[in-house]
Amino acid sequence: MPPDPAASRLPRRIRWLGVFILLCFVAVFVQLNNLQIVQANKYANSPSNPAVIAARYDESRGTITTSDGTILADSVKAPAGSTYSYQRRYPTGSLFGQITGVDSYTYGLYGVESSYNSYLTVHNAPVSTLSDLLTTTKETDTVILSLSDTLQTDARDALAGRDGSVVVMNPTTGAVLAMYSNPSFDPTPLASQTLSTEESAWKAYNFTPDSEGHEPFISLAYQDIAFPGSSFKIVTTTAAYEKAPQLVDTPMPYYTCIPPGTFKGQSTPLCNYGDAGCGGTIAEMLPPSCDTGYALLGTKVGAVNMLAEADEFGFNQQPPIDLPPSPNEVSQFLQPDCYQNAQVFLAFSSIGQYCTKATPLQMAMVAGAVADGGKVMTPHVMSQIRDEQGQLVKAYKPSVWLTPMTPQTSSAITKLMEDVAEYGTAAGIFPSSEDVAAKTGTAQVQNAAGQYIATNDWMIAFAPASAPKVAIAVELLDQPVSGTGAAEAGPVMATMIHAALSGS
Repeated sequence: MPPDPAASRLPRRIRWLGVFILLCFVAVFVQLNNLQIVQANKYANSPSNPAVIAARYDESRGTITTSDGTILADSVKAPAGSTYSYQRRYPTGSLFGQITGVDSYTYGLYGVESSYNSYLTVHNAPVSTLSDLLTTTKETDTVILSLSDTLQTDARDALAGRDGSVVVMNPTTGAVLAMYSNPSFDPTPLASQTLSTEESAWKAYNFTPDSEGHEPFISLAYQDIAFPGSSFKIVTTTAAYEKAPQLVDTPMPYYTCIPPGTFKGQSTPLCNYGDAGCGGTIAEMLPPSCDTGYALLGTKVGAVNMLAEADEFGFNQQPPIDLPPSPNEVSQFLQPDCYQNAQVFLAFSSIGQYCTKATPLQMAMVAGAVADGGKVMTPHVMSQIRDEQGQLVKAYKPSVWLTPMTPQTSSAITKLMEDVAEYGTAAGIFPSSEDVAAKTGTAQVQNAAGQYIATNDWMIAFAPASAPKVAIAVELLDQPVSGTGAAEAGPVMATMIHAALSGS
């Protein structure tokens, strides 16, 4: 009787099944070792681990303070009957909410609470003596910010009732001295151990990305990009000095309005504010903020050079501030989704419109670069970290991020910005004793029908011009259609310059 083919195949199938089962056992063994040995520490310390979350709220957390010692965040005993032993407290409420962020059981860590979490949570004290080797001491650190309580309060009061931002920086170190935006939020209810309180606060603050993609808990001062208007002319001026120096003393033609067809792709006139006529050299055009002249200047500098200069100021890249990032904090200039390789786009972008959008932080860094001899310092909010004994754990070391101009260009533009404050568009705003260098900006806001319905008003400045201590950007959103950077942002800037220089 011939052998049954099906019977001969059976042992072979059993062998393959055995091999498959063995491989499954090997895979399970490898994964168990991966989870229990290789990645054990990662999962044990993951912020998403319920045990880690519980431990975080059963132990006191480190303190966050301003440079002048004001407590911004600390841990207090939770009310009787609470699930955990401690809860976070934010004594200054909304004043610093966008900087400290929040430590929320439901929504997680944001702001400084997130950036410096490893110092604020309970951790092993560093070994400094022989006896430390025999004991394990637990401690938390205090994070001391570079921000000033008084300057932050001045910024809030100056913005009262209006949407906008103020950023004050030390131009020589990059330290942020104040950064306030309206609207802000009080993190306290979000740190409650009562779920209904946290949820109510979340809904009240409407903390979901809005139509422009703004992330919750992150200051609009470094994630709200808007047309900077004529304050961007400082970048255009720098591009001429650095990339096309032959244009610095070349007069631009006199215009009230540049007629359609002058630039490739231009279908509407490009006019000066109030239909004023102007032209001339850079020195003649910057103080009165000549739109037509600067539009022509930008096109003569060229798209390649203008883009390169903007990038050297920090546009089109993530600023390295030590706060949680947001994709919306990337200031933009001549990006492909806007720029269509037509002169008219470059012309309008060179005066801070069309394909130019910037955050207040970015424009503060523009002012700071001129103030600091051409260097953009890395922006930061942490000044020092100290342990429970007051010993220094870490201090911020200033570093240069970018260098968009030479000291010679910086000196020349400083003089031009002083002229703006003395007899240009910012004339009469500052007392001569404060020695201010400034630039105004007015960006017109259109509705869907192309009608101008409001203005976003800007001013950037630094002082004293001879030995700068502060660089400041002020942005006011959705101001009257007749508004200007001088009229709307000017008084806020005057308040901040005076407060910064007087130490009040």
